[in-house]
Amino acid sequence: MLLHGTYWSRVWFPVLGRLAKTGLRPIAVDLPGLGHSAGELTLETATVPALADWVVRFASALKLSGPTAVAGHDIGGAIAQHLLVHDRLTVCVPAGVGQLSHLRLLASATVARFQGPGTAADDVLAARRQAVTAALGGAATEQRIADYLNPWTTARVRRSWTVLAAAADSRYTLDLLPALRRSTTPKLLIWGEDDPFETVDYAERFAAEIPHTTLIRVPDAGHIPTENAPHHIACALIDFFTA
Repeated sequence: MLLHGTYWSRVWFPVLGRLAKTGLRPIAVDLPGLGHSAGELTLETATVPALADWVVRFASALKLSGPTAVAGHDIGGAIAQHLLVHDRLTVCVPAGVGQLSHLRLLASATVARFQGPGTAADDVLAARRQAVTAALGGAATEQRIADYLNPWTTARVRRSWTVLAAAADSRYTLDLLPALRRSTTPKLLIWGEDDPFETVDYAERFAAEIPHTTLIRVPDAGHIPTENAPHHIACALIDFFTA
């Protein structure tokens, strides 16, 4: 199960085919109201625990058989941690790609200014374009940027995105720390060394504090390293999930 954060399932497209060729069944899901999913998030349904509950219901609706492993990007990484600690899926082995750890899960000032009523659509789209361009780094092209921005042309998705940002709170991951420190489940962090939003020192601290955590640093990659180094990341995920 491949979870996104403040973007959408597009972040996983570069590795889906490679994962599927190994016999794994990768499922990249759009959370409610985001990407191309229906519905709309509220402050209550956009919290990390509420989204973890939704993922469990989604997995149940798919009638998944056998063990289920989880990889999360951005806030999706926080959801993966929540699923692990609360043993919500048959087997939850979290891997984080540009994952937000317990060290930082807060809406930035850049995002916070779009959380009030009356925000112009053009302002949100301009801000998202700037963020996507920075996140893609050297992989940014006009076509790729347009692909990422596509869902935000819908007002409902823009509203869900601002609610997701408003609901981000570090307590949802800080509360997991005691359980994470006791967990013997293997954990993998894959992190772009040039991530401008969640710098690699967050990953280094997580790996130092949480046992059974392996950190893979990806050179010349930003906040969406799957776009910069898809083969490298797909191989790392395949090795981890099939070990």
